[in-house]
Amino acid sequence: MTKDPERTAAYREPQQARSAATLARVLRAAEEIAVDSGLEEMTIAGVAQRAGVAVGTIYRRFEDKEQLITALTERMLERREEYVAEQLHTAEPSLSGVMDAYAHALLQSFADSSSLFPELLRTRGARSLDRGARTIAELHRLLLEAATPYTDQIRRSQPQQALDTAARVILGACFHNSVRPDAVTGEAARRRYADELGDMAIAYLLTPDRRRNAET
Repeated sequence: MTKDPERTAAYREPQQARSAATLARVLRAAEEIAVDSGLEEMTIAGVAQRAGVAVGTIYRRFEDKEQLITALTERMLERREEYVAEQLHTAEPSLSGVMDAYAHALLQSFADSSSLFPELLRTRGARSLDRGARTIAELHRLLLEAATPYTDQIRRSQPQQALDTAARVILGACFHNSVRPDAVTGEAARRRYADELGDMAIAYLLTPDRRRNAET
């Protein structure tokens, strides 16, 4: 998970397990309302009612709705990083296993609250865009780290560069799917799409350069 020691916390982190559980319930309620009705319709009072806590409980943690949205953005992005890391950690120990796990994990993580995720990054200004960029960089790093032990299987002339390209293509395809109006939806359809992305990446990585072949 990405860390930025110079970044000031946007809200007061809980110090006790009970407070952490309450915060998780508040953020879950905020996400549910935002997904159902949109960020503009989300209110502190509505979140408190959905979470089953007093309004004052939320205001003790957040100064206003903007801080709550900032915390919601942070948690959603952290959740993506953690999920992808877990899936890569348990991937089949091979190049194809890692690429398949990456494609499936990314597509699933972007599908989670897919209607809300682009809205958060699009409407919350430069700060959210910067945080989103750091998550994208972290997801990219996780793939490179997991796949590096298998670079000897790559048949491109520059294996690390080719792996970097494949990672970018999969990430871009998954993000694009989350923001397009005709996104691939449903578990079976997402599984097929992720399989195709993994197959495409492996086919590229295991195919020698066309231009290099033409020159020899």
